[in-house]
Amino acid sequence: MKRLFIALCATFPALPLAACAGSYGYDEGFYTGGPYAYDGFYDDYYGSIYDGYWGDDGGFYYRRGPHDRHFRRGDPAHFSRMRPANGNFHPIQGSMRPQHGMRMPHFNGGGGGRGEHHPG
Repeated sequence: MKRLFIALCATFPALPLAACAGSYGYDEGFYTGGPYAYDGFYDDYYGSIYDGYWGDDGGFYYRRGPHDRHFRRGDPAHFSRMRPANGNFHPIQGSMRPQHGMRMPHFNGGGGGRGEHHPG
């Protein structure tokens, strides 16, 4: 009986945290785990970008700052996974951690990012 009581006391404080560890839906995808890593090439057409992800439609979605809650789809002429043969492209790489409530179209792990992704 004493062991059961100790086990229950150790379990109850962890229950609220377990509820936070579930999947969060982001429009068309689900994301759990650590930050999502991305890399590719960009020609600075839209100015500086803060972070982004590769969508399941092949497009790169970016946001302009840390408080921007909407990801915009960049034109494929300005973002590429492979270095284009022509143009003024430079490498981009980084990571972002989706926050609850962000509008993230076509996000289901970003189509091959290095981050930890579990499809829903």
